[in-house]
Amino acid sequence: MNASRIALVTGSNQGLGRALVEGLAARLGPADLVLLTGRDQGRVTDAAQEVANLPGTRSQVEGRVLDVTDTDAIADLATDLRRRHGGVDIVISNAVTRMLPGESQAARADEFIDVSNTATHAMLRSFGPVLRPGGRFLVVASSLGTLGHLDPALHHLFDGASLDQVEYAVESWRSAVHHGTTAEAGWPLWLNVPSKVAQVAAVRAVAAERRERDLATGTLVASVCPGMVDTATSRPWFSDFSEARSPAEAAGAVLDLVFSEHVDPTLYGELVRFGKALDWHGGTPLLEQDLLITP
Repeated sequence: MNASRIALVTGSNQGLGRALVEGLAARLGPADLVLLTGRDQGRVTDAAQEVANLPGTRSQVEGRVLDVTDTDAIADLATDLRRRHGGVDIVISNAVTRMLPGESQAARADEFIDVSNTATHAMLRSFGPVLRPGGRFLVVASSLGTLGHLDPALHHLFDGASLDQVEYAVESWRSAVHHGTTAEAGWPLWLNVPSKVAQVAAVRAVAAERRERDLATGTLVASVCPGMVDTATSRPWFSDFSEARSPAEAAGAVLDLVFSEHVDPTLYGELVRFGKALDWHGGTPLLEQDLLITP
């Protein structure tokens, strides 16, 4: 990667996003800039200042307000960074909506889909073109993002799909949620499953279009699974956190991928967990009666 590198992390006020910013700021150099983003101006300013003052911080850290549900704001930020810096070198799309097990999935669907999926599509469309050669573009997903976690009747919507087709599938799913027809269409009740599959499918779609060029320039586009992370977002969903990683530990594996000297072609465009690609067609549909979810 070039000197004066520009890194951006969405949803980085706290949790994994904050740990990713801290790790980037510690591993990049004094001429480099890490952008910590979030929706709330006060939280963004405070978090950026706190990271900048950490003993291990080496790079510059700057807070930027970015509501990822505002696709125009995403496009404007990408344009601004290209104008000011010539592009970006590291993009980690990490924003997520916090939900509690007792909350209605249907009532929260729009917010969840907008933050996790519409924003992912916008990030790929806006920041993909301004990613400099040798850069890294990672979308934080989960192991639930493999196709096998969906009903086989839905696989054709995502397998080998273009980004436009993934977007259409996501909006079809959203419409089914609003009309109460998810069960008959085969969509799972738990929003997290189709959302993660769609995120990974979107990355695969973009990666398929640019694979040859990116591998020739040492550029990586992929989705990543950080494993179980002990955060306020995940803790309500699980009773056993004995195997969970702290945000800093989980960030370490993602950052190792960011700072790898060479791009492994077997990881390009894939869902990567702890340095290995997960089988896109792997997984089995979850038994929703075992989950504490509300329609």
